[in-house]
Amino acid sequence: MIRVLLADDQAMVRGALATVLGLENDIEVVGQVGSGDEVVAAARAAKPDVALLDVQMPGKDGLEAAADLRAALPSCRVIICTTFGRPGYLARAMAAGAAGFVVKDAPPEQLVEAVRRVHSGLRVVDPALAAESLATGSSPLTARERDVLREAKDGSTVADVARALHLSEGTVRNHLSAAIGKTGARTRAEAVRVAEERGWL
Repeated sequence: MIRVLLADDQAMVRGALATVLGLENDIEVVGQVGSGDEVVAAARAAKPDVALLDVQMPGKDGLEAAADLRAALPSCRVIICTTFGRPGYLARAMAAGAAGFVVKDAPPEQLVEAVRRVHSGLRVVDPALAAESLATGSSPLTARERDVLREAKDGSTVADVARALHLSEGTVRNHLSAAIGKTGARTRAEAVRVAEERGWL
């Protein structure tokens, strides 16, 4: 029996995934959570073989939760299952130790097969996304440039971003300028949009 933990902030989606997987004779859903912050504790309690994590969740996102889970329970294999099939997400998921990456609009049988394959030690990646990821390349942004763009996302001033990240305003301006250049954008807002569309944030 393959023991599966589900993490998705949308209760209806989580329930649908649990129903689809529960129909299989060799799969048992042993836990469900609605935020990235709950993943490690739930996994420690339920001892799943495979964790199916959404990317965008409250608290820690699925990519951060995947890295935490791999560190806390290395035997648990992680599949990222997301609506947002962005190339940058794939690269970050693999860097976080995920063994699979599937999009939610894939047929249910594909998801079931992904769980089985990942449990058996294989990697599973949506082929169209893999091809797009290779064409797009990896993120040119540094970790600090990503932090600065994330903080600036809601229209925060340079001073607000500097305070939040404990940096000088000059350093924030330098990081924003570099991020704007690397994304080919003209403004900070456009740089955020481009980075989000490519899954770099």
